Amino acid sequence: MIFSFIMTNDTFDAALERSKKLEQDIQINPKKYKVLTGDRPTGRLHIGHYFGSLQNRVRLSKMGVPTYILIADYQVLTDRDVFSEISQNTKQLVIDYLAAGIVPSDEVFIYPHSYVPEANQLMLPFLTLVTNAELSRNPTVKEEILVSGLKSVNAGMYMYPVHQACDILFCKGNVVPVGKDQLPHLELTRSIARRFNEKFSPESPVFPEPQALLSKTPSILGLDGSQKMSKSRGNAIMLSATEDETAKLIKKAKTDGERFITYDPENRPEVANLLMIISLCTGEEPQAIAERIGDGGGGMLKNVMTEALNETLRPLRTERTKLESSPDYIRQVLLDGAKKARKIAIETLDEVRRVMNMEI
Repeated sequence: MIFSFIMTNDTFDAALERSKKLEQDIQINPKKYKVLTGDRPTGRLHIGHYFGSLQNRVRLSKMGVPTYILIADYQVLTDRDVFSEISQNTKQLVIDYLAAGIVPSDEVFIYPHSYVPEANQLMLPFLTLVTNAELSRNPTVKEEILVSGLKSVNAGMYMYPVHQACDILFCKGNVVPVGKDQLPHLELTRSIARRFNEKFSPESPVFPEPQALLSKTPSILGLDGSQKMSKSRGNAIMLSATEDETAKLIKKAKTDGERFITYDPENRPEVANLLMIISLCTGEEPQAIAERIGDGGGGMLKNVMTEALNETLRPLRTERTKLESSPDYIRQVLLDGAKKARKIAIETLDEVRRVMNMEI
C-alpha cells in the first residue's frame, strides 16, 4: 500500500470531527489514553506555544491523562546548525513546561529522545515499512525544507516523520495533540503502526493507530501580523520576557491605518490577531473587545493587550524565575523522565523483537 495524504477541506473537516469525539471521550475516560507531545529545543517558548499547545498539555495532565513530553533534540540536527545550544535550550524548555504548570509524576514526565536509545532502535524496522517516494512527497517535510532555506537537504530531514513515529509509538501513544500542518506526519505514523501490525503481529496488534487531537486555538500570527509567530522571524513574545520587554514589543506590533477598531480577520489580520491574543488572555470574545476599544485606536488596543498578557503570564514568570535558580532540579527532572521513558521503551522493543522473531 502506498501512502498518500493530501489535505483537503473535507479531509480536515473529518479530522476535526474525529478530534471533537476524541475530546469528549477523554473527558470521560482519561486513563484510556496516552498523550505524546513535545518540542524541538530550538530556543525558549513564546506565547504562540503557550496558547497553542502548552496550556492544553497542562489541562490534559491535570485531567489524569498519562502525558509524555518529548524534547526532540536529535531532530534539531536535521535543519539547524545549533548543536552548541541544544543542552541549554533543552533545560530552558523544561523551565517553561514546569512554570506553565506541568507537574512531573509517574504518568507525566519530560525527557530528551537522545537518552532513550531503545525508542530510536525502532527506526530500522519502521524504515522497512515506508518508501522513499512517501517520504519525498510528505507536504510537511516539503514545507519545513522550504522554510529552513537548506540548499543541501540531509537524509535526516526526509526521515524526520519516521523518527517521529518512533517517538509516538515506543510508548504506544494513542493521542497526539497537533495542528493542521502536522496531520501528514501523524498519518504516516498511523500507516507505520498499521503496516507493522499487519505484517508482524496480525492476531495481536502491537501498536495503536494514534489519533489527532486538534488544537482549538487558531494559529497565532507574529507581531508583524503576516507570518506565524516564530523566534527565528523576530516576531515573537517569549514567555521569559519581562513585563517591560513585553510592552516594548507590543508597541512595535503592526496594526493598520484605520483608527476605529473592528474584529475582521480577513480584511484586518494584524488587528484581529492582537484582539485574539487579548481574548485568549481574558476569555472575552474578540468582537466584544473591539467594540469596547472602538475609536481608541491602535494605541489603546496595544495598551489593553499589554495589560492582559502581562497579567496572564505574571504567575508563570514568577515561577520561571525561581526555576532558573535551580539547575540541579531541572537536570533531575530530565534524568527521571529519561529513566521512565527507557523502561517503557525497553518493554516495547522486547515485544517488537519477539513478534519479529529476533529473540535469542
